Amino acid sequence: MCGICGFTGNDVASHEVLTRMKEKIIHRGPDGDGSYIDDGIAMGFRRLAIIDLGGGNQPMANEDGRYHITFNGEIYNYKELKAELIEKGHIFANDSDTEVILHGYEEWNEKVLDRLRGMFAFLIWDKEEKSVFAARDMFGIKPFYYTLCGGNLVYGSEIKSILEYPKVKKEVNLRALEEYMSFQYSVLDETFFKGIFKLMPGHFLRFKEGDLKITRYFDPSFAPEEDMDHDKLIDDIENTLKDSVKYHMVSDVEVASLLSSGVDSSFVAMNFHGAKTFTVGFDYEKYNEIPYAKELSGKIGIDNYSKVISTEEFWKELPKIQYYMDEPLADPAAAALYFVDREAAKEVKVVLSGEGADELFGGYNIYHEPLSLSGYEKMPKPLRKGVAALAGILPEGVKGRSFLIRGSKDVDERFIGNANIFTKKQREKVLKVTTKDAAPQKLTAPYYEKTKGLDDITRMQYIDMNFWLIGDILLKADKMSMAHSLESRVPFLDREVFNLARRIPSKYKVIGHTTKAAFREAAKRSLPEKTGDKKKLGFPVPIRIWLREEKYYNIIREAFLTDTAKKYFNTDAILRLLEDHKSGKHDYSRHIWNIYMFLVWHDQFFARTKATRKQ
Repeated sequence: MCGICGFTGNDVASHEVLTRMKEKIIHRGPDGDGSYIDDGIAMGFRRLAIIDLGGGNQPMANEDGRYHITFNGEIYNYKELKAELIEKGHIFANDSDTEVILHGYEEWNEKVLDRLRGMFAFLIWDKEEKSVFAARDMFGIKPFYYTLCGGNLVYGSEIKSILEYPKVKKEVNLRALEEYMSFQYSVLDETFFKGIFKLMPGHFLRFKEGDLKITRYFDPSFAPEEDMDHDKLIDDIENTLKDSVKYHMVSDVEVASLLSSGVDSSFVAMNFHGAKTFTVGFDYEKYNEIPYAKELSGKIGIDNYSKVISTEEFWKELPKIQYYMDEPLADPAAAALYFVDREAAKEVKVVLSGEGADELFGGYNIYHEPLSLSGYEKMPKPLRKGVAALAGILPEGVKGRSFLIRGSKDVDERFIGNANIFTKKQREKVLKVTTKDAAPQKLTAPYYEKTKGLDDITRMQYIDMNFWLIGDILLKADKMSMAHSLESRVPFLDREVFNLARRIPSKYKVIGHTTKAAFREAAKRSLPEKTGDKKKLGFPVPIRIWLREEKYYNIIREAFLTDTAKKYFNTDAILRLLEDHKSGKHDYSRHIWNIYMFLVWHDQFFARTKATRKQ
């Protein structure tokens, strides 16, 4: 696991600029650094040594010096690929997975991407052609950012590195802010920094002489097979997942596991055969998973390291968390992940985590909605629309109101992903600048178009694979672990696991009120029964409670009155949300948190505000 950065073109200041870029991502790789500067390219690297501790230094060249690579990630099947490449006549200088990618590109060009089992973001410089090839893994586990500046490609594992390039202009992308208000994360390919982009998952780019071309090589599409044999499916899930966990243990350093009270991380902990698990919780009974984690760890005979996060330290660390995130993220679980990764990093360099299981196997509670609405949807749609209009007059929070409104809409109208904070109308009231036509559904529409003919649950999964998983789940998994120089591996997001999961019909994913049904059945073969049946929590954080306490209410209120807040938001509208939440009129905690996290982020990258200085 590492950090990469660099730019095409160079001048007398290239070494100085590259050094500054590397320093900004030293947390991604404290074990060493490297540079390669040649006519037309400057490549930088920070290393966290996991595989081939003595070798594997980057930037790395092939034997004739034509190709140079910087790589961030891990390739779990690199030994098998290396053996195949040796048979084809390739000569290796070390035992790193990096060199396997390099020779694989020599042999198969971009088709090497179809063979890699792992997580990656890398860039290869072709010295002969003066061209760049860069790629990001199929799910987006590892980040890759880029911008075009003065005819050059500038890139990095983190945006803060790119901002060190002298000609990059730092400017807030207002369109990103507008969509963030609904999604709670940066959803566009253009980031919160205008002109700086993400290379999206499953894509590669080529750059030569100022010309940039981006190609999608992988689409996480679902193809349910209704005639799948149930018993064989359960066997296949168990065996495929255990095999993936085994592959994800490939390392020359110790591997541990994060552990919540959910079935996903519990399955990993039961099958990774390591010696340590790590858990955090809060000093509220409903927000503390530590007792469960200690009980499970004790049963399987491994040590559990846990920490209770105090309210004070949670709030104190928020500015730092948003700095490491690069872009604002309003998922409170990101902070919990920051703390558990910090605890793990005191003991190990690598952890396994349970991200991706819900998207692949249908685990989110919202995936039950198509079944809940099925009876109501038998009514004619015009009648349902009329009922919804009447329900809309009722105050928010009235029981049944949301059901009637959502039941009047088709899935592509009501579901934009696992988070849907501000509606288009609501954000127009809150934001000072809106584009008026940028409805969230316009972003999801092309993805719904690709899934026509599939059932609603599967369509929802596809939306989450292309939005929520990328923008929220994997962003915080990478940034929070790397903040502490810790590598986080995700065995569920594996090529072979996906090839199985994509074929599972919805009748085996959601049964009654049980989500992720087939996976739970397979997991119960390893886990205590109460764990297999446990409802998903996912690092719960008590922000709803805190925002009604005087101290934290006042922190938010002061932030909402800063010049920065007044620049982007309508003060009366956001203060009304805060007052209505504090009084118990409605739960607006997520709406408030959305706005506050943007302000904390903005303070880190643009202007120091009075509110965040106090923390």
